[in-house]
Amino acid sequence: ARRGRLAGGAGVDAPRRWRSCGLVGMPNVGKSTLFNALTRTQAAQAANYPFCTIDPNVAVVEIPDPRLAALARVAGSAKVVPTTLELRDIAGLVRGASEGSGMGNEFLGHIRSTSCVLQVVRCFEDADVVHVEETVDPLRDVAIIESELVLADLESVERRVGDKKAARLAARGDDAEAA
Repeated sequence: ARRGRLAGGAGVDAPRRWRSCGLVGMPNVGKSTLFNALTRTQAAQAANYPFCTIDPNVAVVEIPDPRLAALARVAGSAKVVPTTLELRDIAGLVRGASEGSGMGNEFLGHIRSTSCVLQVVRCFEDADVVHVEETVDPLRDVAIIESELVLADLESVERRVGDKKAARLAARGDDAEAA
């Protein structure tokens, strides 16, 4: 994954304990543009073709909180450390991703590495910006993204249930059934 920079310019090497948010949506909806705006960088390439983003763009941003300075004064803190959020600009999701279409399983793996998902949906008309479904329809696009995520979750659950069942059968000595 490509690493971004903090808004203040310091390099980033984000530990796992930070909260992470994956920007998810169909190709060409503005995920990379939003990532660049939130991180105050131009780290993510924003281009007018599907799958411009292959590897997630990653940056850690400080979350401004005006109450923090007041709390530091009251507590007599020598150092003020604002909370942070790791943002991940994830490649566009297309219909059939749960079955391997587009970036497919690789894309879904990038989503699983985040603490939360922020769905970015295209609600603007622009003939110069291609849409993988050929027309702009935000409700349809939300339904596609949600369906693909649910199907991927279902596949994960089925795999885990199958693994547990096979382990139980093997433990009982029913190796023929476990296979």
